[in-house]
Amino acid sequence: METQNILSQFYENYDEDNRLSSRYGMVEYLTTMRYIEKYLRPGMRILEIGAATGRYSHALARQGYRVDAVELVEHNIEIFKHNTQPGEDITVTQGNAKDLSAFADDTYDMTLILGPMYHLFTEEDKLQALSEAIRVTRKGGLVFAAYCMGDASIVLYGFRQGQIHNIIDKCMLDPVTFETFSQPWDLFELHRKEDIDELRSHFDVTQLHFLATDGYANHMRQTLAEMDEATFQLFLLYHFATCERLDLVGYSNHTLDIFRKD
Repeated sequence: METQNILSQFYENYDEDNRLSSRYGMVEYLTTMRYIEKYLRPGMRILEIGAATGRYSHALARQGYRVDAVELVEHNIEIFKHNTQPGEDITVTQGNAKDLSAFADDTYDMTLILGPMYHLFTEEDKLQALSEAIRVTRKGGLVFAAYCMGDASIVLYGFRQGQIHNIIDKCMLDPVTFETFSQPWDLFELHRKEDIDELRSHFDVTQLHFLATDGYANHMRQTLAEMDEATFQLFLLYHFATCERLDLVGYSNHTLDIFRKD
């Protein structure tokens, strides 16, 4: 089955908006927005590649920024359009992260690629997507690239949910090195930080931040859901204070690589 069909079937039955609205999802969303807003300047033009239902694109458009979005899955585009409010300076186009030929070189001040790297399974495809994101970004502009992490999935899905022997038997995990192996039908490609560093090294860019966007939140969903609001706010402060610590980042389900185009 083609990757696009696999993704379409998955996202037609997956509520991304509600995921980011849950307590554990809010950690990821608020952390990502915190770093985006750190670099926002008036008049910036923003591109979001793999925008899903538009949670980030709409938030930025509602702050007055001009936002263009690209999304592969038609179901997500329908929700994206439904969520668009009057006055938003925003567009959405169906397209693939590996081919942004509809967009000119050196156009955007900030380019977000917050989903596509989850679903690309070869080095060639990953480098192509990053190359396209960098190409359409202006010199001195910023790229935010998100990844799914392998060790978080080993602990959460493998050990906590009792699937560790199953994923070893399916040759998805090396039982000696604990390196992960994904195929398109597995939906998500998993990384370690050194994999991400290697991908970035192919380009003329300067890394600004590498951070855990949800940290340990995904491993304590029930605990976060049951927290009183004051304690949850304290947890957010703890997470914000520690999310760039490299000794903690590997157990985050999602990470964010932020770099400048030189």
